[in-house]
Amino acid sequence: MALKFKFAIASDLHIALPHTIWDHPARFHLVEYSISAFEEVLSQLANLDLDFLLLPGDLTQHGEPQNHQWLSQRLAQLPYPVYVIAGNHDVPTVKSFDQFTPHYTKFGFASGLTEPHQLYYECEILPKVRLIGLNSNQFDADGKQIGWIDEEQLTWLQSVLDCQDYELNLVTIHHNVLEHMHEQSHNALGRRYMLGNHERLCEILHKANVKLVFTGHLHVQDVAYSDLYNLYDITTGSLVSYPHPYRVLNYTSDASGDRLEITSFRVKSIPEQPDLLHFSREWMGNHSHPFVLNLLTQRPLNLPLEIAETLTPELRYFWAYIADGDAKFEFPNFPRRVKKYFEAFSDIPPKDNDVILVLK
Repeated sequence: MALKFKFAIASDLHIALPHTIWDHPARFHLVEYSISAFEEVLSQLANLDLDFLLLPGDLTQHGEPQNHQWLSQRLAQLPYPVYVIAGNHDVPTVKSFDQFTPHYTKFGFASGLTEPHQLYYECEILPKVRLIGLNSNQFDADGKQIGWIDEEQLTWLQSVLDCQDYELNLVTIHHNVLEHMHEQSHNALGRRYMLGNHERLCEILHKANVKLVFTGHLHVQDVAYSDLYNLYDITTGSLVSYPHPYRVLNYTSDASGDRLEITSFRVKSIPEQPDLLHFSREWMGNHSHPFVLNLLTQRPLNLPLEIAETLTPELRYFWAYIADGDAKFEFPNFPRRVKKYFEAFSDIPPKDNDVILVLK
C-alpha cells in the first residue's frame, strides 16, 4: 500500500502564561516568549494542509495546570489532529502524572482512561499508520527524576508491536534514544538527556522493524542514525531557545521505496522581538560562560581554572552552534587535547535540518 502524508513537529514549547513564569539567572530558556513563538509556528503551518502535528514533550514550563489548560484549549482550535507526549517539565512529581492526561484526551491519550497515570498510548493516525507515544519520565528511589522506561511499559510496547495490522509504526518519546552529540551517553553533559535503558528500547524497536523515533528534551536540531538498529532518532530543538526551530516532514512510500523528507524552519520574529534569532543567540552567548567553564574544568579535560578562563571567549557560541544543527567546529588556537575534544562535537551525517532519509 502506497503511503503519503505530511506532518509537522514543534518540541519543548515550555508554554508559560506570564503569571506562571519563574526566573533563574542561568536559564537558557526564553519562556516569556513561549506563547508568541508557538502562535507564530501555528500561523506558518496554517496553509500547509497538514495531516497532523506532533509535540514530543515539555509542553509546559513546569507542569502548571493553567499552562496545560491554555495549551489544550489552543490545540482544540486547530484544523488538524495533534498528538502529544509528556516531557520531564510536564510531570515534575509522581503526583502530577494523574494530572497530565485529562488535559490531552483529544491529543493521543484516550478519554475515560481507567489508569490516568498511564502516560503512554497507541493510536491509528492514518490508515495503516500507527503512532506509539511512550513515557520516559520516571523517578528513582531517592525521588530524583530520570529518563527510563519501566518494565510494565516495555511489556505493553512489545505486545503492541506484535500486532501486525499496521504498515508503518512511528514512535515518539521525550528522551533521546540515540546519541546526538559526541559521547552523549558517557558524559554528565549529555547523559541526562538520554533514556537510561535506551539499548533495551532500541532492541525492541529493531525487532519490530521500527525505523523512526521522534524525540525532544535536548533542545538541539539533530538527526542521528544507528546502523546496528537501522533506526533514526530525529530530535527537534526547543521553541523557547535558539534557534527556535520547527520541522515539516513528508513521508512517502511507493514502488521506489520509503522516504522521509525533512525541512526545518525557524521562528525569526515575534511582536516582542522583531529579530528573535539575533536576540536569542546573544542571550545564549551571554549565559554560556558557566556552562563552557564546566566543560573545560571537569572530566575529561580537567583544566586548571586560570587556563580554562582564557579559552571561554572562543566558546561563547559553542552551544548555539550545536543547537542550530549541522555544526562544524575548528579551534586552531586551542591546545591539542582541548582542540580535539571540542572539534569532536562537529556534526556527523546525516544532516540535521534539511535532509531526505531513505528508509531501508
